[in-house]
Amino acid sequence: MEILFVSHKYPPATGGMEKQSFELITGMTKHAKVHKIVHTGEENVFQFFRKLNNRILQTIHTHPGIEIIHFNDGLIASLSLLHSGYTHLKRVVTVHGLDVVFPSWIYQRIIVPKFRSFDQIIAVSSATAFELEKRKIRHSKITIINNGVDHRLDSPQTDQQWNLIREKYSIPNDKKILLMLGRAVKRKGFSWFISEVLPTLPSNAILILAGPFDPKPSRADRFWRYLPRSLRELYMLFMGYPSDQKTLQEQLQAPHIQQKVKHLGKVPFEDLKTLLQYSEIFLMPNIRVKGDMEGFGLVCLEASISGTTVIASNIEGITDAIIDNKNGYLVRTEDRYAWRDAIERTLENDDQRMEKSSRFRQFTLDNYSWSKMTNQYASIFNQLSSKNNP
Repeated sequence: MEILFVSHKYPPATGGMEKQSFELITGMTKHAKVHKIVHTGEENVFQFFRKLNNRILQTIHTHPGIEIIHFNDGLIASLSLLHSGYTHLKRVVTVHGLDVVFPSWIYQRIIVPKFRSFDQIIAVSSATAFELEKRKIRHSKITIINNGVDHRLDSPQTDQQWNLIREKYSIPNDKKILLMLGRAVKRKGFSWFISEVLPTLPSNAILILAGPFDPKPSRADRFWRYLPRSLRELYMLFMGYPSDQKTLQEQLQAPHIQQKVKHLGKVPFEDLKTLLQYSEIFLMPNIRVKGDMEGFGLVCLEASISGTTVIASNIEGITDAIIDNKNGYLVRTEDRYAWRDAIERTLENDDQRMEKSSRFRQFTLDNYSWSKMTNQYASIFNQLSSKNNP
C-alpha cells in the first residue's frame, strides 16, 4: 500500500508532536511505500498551509498508487477540509488534545463536527478519545494509539559526564535534583509548582528547568499585552506560545527563588540524557487550563526510560503515559501537600528510590516503543487499504 503523510510538526522543530510525526513516518517505511509533505522550517508555516492543496494534488498525480492520506494533527486536518481534488483517498487524522478542545466557538461548532468525515481518527490517549466522544464523534471511528519513546535514552551515562554537566550549568553538587522539561505553557504547572510547592520542600532540593525560555520579556511579549485578553489567549494556544513565561520571568528575579531554581534554557540532546539519568526526580505538575489539555505526556516516558523517578499530575493524557506505581507516581493535581509528601517520600530513601526507578524503567521499556506505535498504525492502514481488502 502507498500512504501520503502530511505534517506541519516535524524536525528540525522540537517537541512531542514533532517527534511522534518523525517516528511514525520513518517507521512506516517498513510497512508501506511512504510519501510525505512536511514543514521543515524552510518556508513560513502560513505559506506551507497555502500551498498544501496543490502539493497534495501534485504528489498523488505523480504517485497514483497512493490511496491513504494521513494528517498528523487536527489543525492541519481541519484546514484540509477546505481542499478539493482528492476525496477519493481514505483520510486518517491523529489528534493530540489541544486540537480537539481548542476554545474557539467557531472551531468547536463548525470544524470539530466535520472530523466525522474522516475515515479513521487516531487519538494519542484515552483522555483525547473521551474529548472526541463528548463532541459526538462516533466511538467506532476512534482508535487509541499511545505514543512511543526513544529507547536510546536508556543508554547509560557516566559520572564523568555528569560532573561535566554540573560544571557547565553550575549545578550545586550537594543538592537533590528535581527536573522539569518543556515549554513554559500554563498547563505544565511550572509557575504553580514554584509558588505553591517549592517553598515547602527540604533545603537540600533544587529545581532545574530546561526547555525554550527567554529570561527577559521580548518585543513580541510587549506587543501581545495590548491585545484583548480573549484574543491573546487564543493566539497563545494556537501557536504554542509560552503562556507561563512572563510569570516565570518574574519569579526567577526573586532572590529567595534564585537560590532554589535554575533555568538552563534549551539544552542539547546529549546533555538532556545525562540530566535525566542523574536527577533524583522528574516532575510534571500539570494543572487544568480551560481550553487546553495534555494529550499524552511523552516527556514522562523519556524520564522514566532514563531511570529517573517520575512524579506527575493525575490528569488528562498523562495517565496513559504514567501508570501509578508501575512506571512512576500520579499525584492529585494542584494539591500542594500531596506533591510535597510525594517528593519527600521519594527523596528520603535513596536505595528504595533507585530500586523502584529501575523497576519503573523496565515497565516503560516493555510497554512503550515507537515500533509498537508504528505497528498499530500499520494495522489501521491495512484495514483501510483496498490492496488488503479487495
